[in-house]
Amino acid sequence: MKTNEKEALKNKTVAELSEALSKAQEKKFNLLFKHSTTPIANPMEIRAVRREIALLQTLINQKKEQK
Repeated sequence: MKTNEKEALKNKTVAELSEALSKAQEKKFNLLFKHSTTPIANPMEIRAVRREIALLQTLINQKKEQK
């Protein structure tokens, strides 16, 4: 994820971040499911999605602590 994308995420609300988190978790599930049946073309995509999930969870927790 690029720096400007991270900055854009920081400006979102908790609800928007939660929605993005659920989409990322669904994407991770689908990637893992596809990878278990047949190898996917880019297995590094799983790592990228996992890191995106971690970033979203961190931002959500930071915003909740601010309130």
